[in-house]
Amino acid sequence: MSPKRGQASRETFAVTARDPNTAARTGRLITPHGEVRTPVFMPVGTQGTVKGLTPEELRQIGIEILLGNVYHLSLRPGQDALEAAGGLHCFMAWDRPILTDSGGYQVFSLADLRRVDDEGVTFSSPVDGGRIHRLTPESVMEFQERIGVDVRIPLDECPPLPADRSRLEAAVRRTTDWAGRSRKRFLEGRGEGVPPPLLFGIVQGGLDLELRRQAFEQLAPMGFDGYCLGGFAVGEPREAMMEILPETAALLPEDRPRYLMGVGEPLDLIEGVMAGIDLFDCVVPTRHARNGTAYTWAGRLNLRNARFAQERGPIDPDCRCEVCNTYSRMYLRHLFEAREMLGPRLLSYHNLWFYSTLMAEIRRAVSAGRLEALRKRLAPVYDKRLEQIAE
Repeated sequence: MSPKRGQASRETFAVTARDPNTAARTGRLITPHGEVRTPVFMPVGTQGTVKGLTPEELRQIGIEILLGNVYHLSLRPGQDALEAAGGLHCFMAWDRPILTDSGGYQVFSLADLRRVDDEGVTFSSPVDGGRIHRLTPESVMEFQERIGVDVRIPLDECPPLPADRSRLEAAVRRTTDWAGRSRKRFLEGRGEGVPPPLLFGIVQGGLDLELRRQAFEQLAPMGFDGYCLGGFAVGEPREAMMEILPETAALLPEDRPRYLMGVGEPLDLIEGVMAGIDLFDCVVPTRHARNGTAYTWAGRLNLRNARFAQERGPIDPDCRCEVCNTYSRMYLRHLFEAREMLGPRLLSYHNLWFYSTLMAEIRRAVSAGRLEALRKRLAPVYDKRLEQIAE
């Protein structure tokens, strides 16, 4: 690949260290609201909030960047309200970077409520049951511009898996066309901010490596600031995703950040980093916290289980978060049994602390050349399906 291919015109990402044994690297992502150390996990704040946690608590945990969602935020509170508040950062009292997903995932997850055509996507609103909501590549870019987010994602078509090749080819064609239209609108409204906002392109193609290659080859001349790998974790076996991921990541430029969308179990994060991925997002740590599942260095724990009713120790003896320093397993179990809202809040705090600590440990392991040792440490306790959580 020529050094100029796939590069943006601005220096917004720098690799700071590499693992000698894998494709893993650490880096710095430069945004209008500060620098982000990579690899990084982004908690999901779909509607302007990470469920149950305040921005101050997120800062205590060490979260450097959050993910929002154009589809949901444009439904409520809507563009006018967010502009009146001074943008999404002011609206939610968050002074660090925000990346917004375009709503392309909702093309997959809300298949019964939407109609896709070459111009965009039409949704029947799940809020009021009838109002029509329309997203186009241009409207998605304008929305992200108006609310002032740091990293912007273009509208894409995310097909479910398994899917036949013709279905994947259609999604690649449409996503590429929308990327070009999005890039044009982004440049028109980017302004002269220093540092400027970033725009990532999305590589679709399912489990077909050749389609993934073709998708990137079409996106590369547009000069995106980074690249997303979309269309994973949408129905395929985990093993199938992990088999193709290293070769797919290797298609992307070395000097641009790589974002694996919607993937976030602890072992997925480590193996994704080993494949060369820099950014991740997933609802896993907070969604499962609301159901009583704790992530620890010894694996997942179902705190609803009766065996925790008399355990006075912390969730994780190896954790230094405020929750583990203050509360017992038996108290957490009581909160869930009593359906008290404090239980999901405390467990969400702990789980995101674990994820933040894990990513920091991954970055240290990359720099020290011991990432494989970290993978071997966690593989025995995180190689089971979530349905097999320890009883």
